[in-house]
Amino acid sequence: MRLVVENLLRLRFGEIDEQLATIIPAILALPSEEFTPLLLQLSREEL
Repeated sequence: MRLVVENLLRLRFGEIDEQLATIIPAILALPSEEFTPLLLQLSREEL
């Protein structure tokens, strides 16, 4: 699951910097059907 989240973040934002890396554990705590739309729709700031 972590690889899926990281790949989606890279696709949206180009790279995973320290700021994005810090939110990955919180994203992984959500079910995939909840985090997938969030990663595809929310801005960097909203995440």
